[in-house]
Amino acid sequence: MNAVPTVPDHPRDALDLEDALEESLGRFPAAELTRSVQTLIRQYREGFDRSVPALHSQVAVAAYAGYRMPATYSAVSAALRQVALLAPGFAPVTQVDVGGGTGSALWAASAVWPTLRTVTVLEQSPAAIAFGRRLAGRAPAAAVREARWQQAAVDRTPPSPAADLVTLSYVLGELSPDVQEDVVASLARDAGMLVVVEPGTPAGYARIAAARRRLAGLGLHLVAPCPHDGECPIRPDQDWCHFAVRLNRSALHRRIKDGTLSFEDEKFSYVAASARPWPRAESRILRHPLKRKGLVTLRLCTEGEGLADHAVSKRQGETYREARDVVWGDAWPPRVP
Repeated sequence: MNAVPTVPDHPRDALDLEDALEESLGRFPAAELTRSVQTLIRQYREGFDRSVPALHSQVAVAAYAGYRMPATYSAVSAALRQVALLAPGFAPVTQVDVGGGTGSALWAASAVWPTLRTVTVLEQSPAAIAFGRRLAGRAPAAAVREARWQQAAVDRTPPSPAADLVTLSYVLGELSPDVQEDVVASLARDAGMLVVVEPGTPAGYARIAAARRRLAGLGLHLVAPCPHDGECPIRPDQDWCHFAVRLNRSALHRRIKDGTLSFEDEKFSYVAASARPWPRAESRILRHPLKRKGLVTLRLCTEGEGLADHAVSKRQGETYREARDVVWGDAWPPRVP
């Protein structure tokens, strides 16, 4: 299955971050960054030693930022924009980003919601905080530049102040399984909207599915991507729910990753939940639409039928034209109720 973008990226915002990264990484030798990136890639593939902080040095943090920040920013942006589409009245003023690393979700949220004024980033690594703060100082958005960075470990009850928006991205996989659901429940208590993002792998989806069950069990309303609060119809031994966004690679990004392609596709899984109900998608497109002459077939997650294949023919006029335009990850029909 080929990865395709879920929703269009905001090129200016992505370029602002790219420019800031280029400047911040320029003081490190490219060869040293490349070596650190290879170490990080090996850790991602083989698993992290939780007894040793992954971001323990300035060069490790810089390598992480160059290697992962563009992809994390793009994935979190895509998830947040889906939330914004379904909750147009949601205009957060405060955000807490838990386990924020170098600040990807901070940049992403401010691009989606210019209403943000007060942002707090909780991060365990002092080196990541220092790098993220310097990077944020180059941001065009005041909320990013003036963000408060606080050193804090993510454990069963992270010290998360109440906020309109709470983000937890690419963090659960670094926690032991018995802690993950407790963290989600703790963060949900004082969040107007909680958005959790994980890698779009079977393991990442399993963590999202567990978080989803916990959030629904607490009585929160699932906003996206799910069209219902019931049990997920996807069997984990057969498939997993994930989406994808395409991002451009800068010259520095290609160099430190030793890559040749000018782009990459970041697969991600996510869930967003709110204390109040918002209009939900009637269904969600779970695969790249299959388009033949005069016919589009959509693989959907629905409330009533579970997983269903929905065929739209040319005879259906405007509905068919809409089906020709939607992509993997979109709501269906595209009109929000």
